[in-house]
Amino acid sequence: MQNWIERQPNWLVIAASFSCLLLLWQLLVVLGGYDRFILPGPADVARQFGVVVKDGRLLRHTLITLSEVIPGLLIGLLIALPLGYLLANSPLAERLISPYLIASQAIPGIAIAPLLTIWIRSTYWSRVLVAVIVVFFPILINIIAGFRSVPPELYQLMGSLRATRGQIFRKLEIPAMMPVLLAGLKVGATLSVIGALVGEFVQPKSEGLGFLLVTARYQFKTDLVFVVLVTLAVIALSMYGLVTLLEKRLLRWRKQM
Repeated sequence: MQNWIERQPNWLVIAASFSCLLLLWQLLVVLGGYDRFILPGPADVARQFGVVVKDGRLLRHTLITLSEVIPGLLIGLLIALPLGYLLANSPLAERLISPYLIASQAIPGIAIAPLLTIWIRSTYWSRVLVAVIVVFFPILINIIAGFRSVPPELYQLMGSLRATRGQIFRKLEIPAMMPVLLAGLKVGATLSVIGALVGEFVQPKSEGLGFLLVTARYQFKTDLVFVVLVTLAVIALSMYGLVTLLEKRLLRWRKQM
């Protein structure tokens, strides 16, 4: 059975598993006897999805959330890259900075978000900064691991070739750490969606999927809650897929070895 499944195209396997999920969901609703406002069925969610797509609400709120997710991921990466390089190559910097970075992870982002709304006047940038905080540490850890994964023998080889520090960075360290960096970026891509959503929960404003989710919850529109959750899942999968495509493009050299 497993061998037969492995021989099928990916789209067919995904479609079959998704169909099974919808069937189990509908069976749970029917056999459990749940009311629509407690647990809507797939048809109810699809109907509500059509409503919010038609009136433009879903697209408008989705674009707002995406405008927070993407900058949050990119800014987190831009901050983590030089800091990760410093920590990977400087034992003194690691001893001075690492305890604070590790301690900061004990504080949940939702606890920091209210402070950001006080310190930062811009609602938009306070939300983006929450996403930055959420994605920063996982990406940083992978960057440090990536730089430290370079074999010492390769440094010796570059030294025998009289390579400059810049050449070592470009020709050795960046290619060697790229697989680990992209793995961390995949994690960060999904976490950035969570970070933006937390920012929207804490910083109230009539826009974003977080606002739409809170509104649906208070109005007991469970079908709309499911629509928002599915949309968030699609965004996370899309971000993950984009990083995967980037990984295939940047790491083509590995297939040629």
